[in-house]
Amino acid sequence: MFKDKEKLLSAFTDQRNALTRFLARRLGCHALAEDLAQETWLRLASSQPAGIANPRAYLFRVASNLALDHQRHVGLGVEVEASEATMEAVSDPQPTPEATALHRSELTHLLRRLDALPPRCREVFILAKFEELSYAEIAERLGIAKNTVMVHMVKALASLERARHDGGRTEER
Repeated sequence: MFKDKEKLLSAFTDQRNALTRFLARRLGCHALAEDLAQETWLRLASSQPAGIANPRAYLFRVASNLALDHQRHVGLGVEVEASEATMEAVSDPQPTPEATALHRSELTHLLRRLDALPPRCREVFILAKFEELSYAEIAERLGIAKNTVMVHMVKALASLERARHDGGRTEER
């Protein structure tokens, strides 16, 4: 099962740009496409796949279904009028102090996990996820093959996923 999940996550990292373009063409909005690509990632990361013959096709099917769900939701166009008293009863959208503390703690754990990665692996991950460089751009910048970039990304993602499931422990396996 872990190998199937790794294949899916590897397919995602390899096809992320193509997936985003696919969603942008379908939805007509690049920002929304980015959001749904991220949602696709979350779905894949939290799934328990078994025996997926074509990870790329599965990835695009998940994204396509999410786009369809979004279009259905938008198509409903449900709007209601609410009285001023009702509007005042709605809670403040700002996060509570507890939620803020929890998010900061999660960020601290993520940064620790990133620090535990091997230096080149961490560098590739940061360039891809934070600087949003393509694998080809990363390969050129670091003077390594694109396949090596993919290997580092798969290793980083798998390590972060393991750390997430291990309750935040960051030791190497």
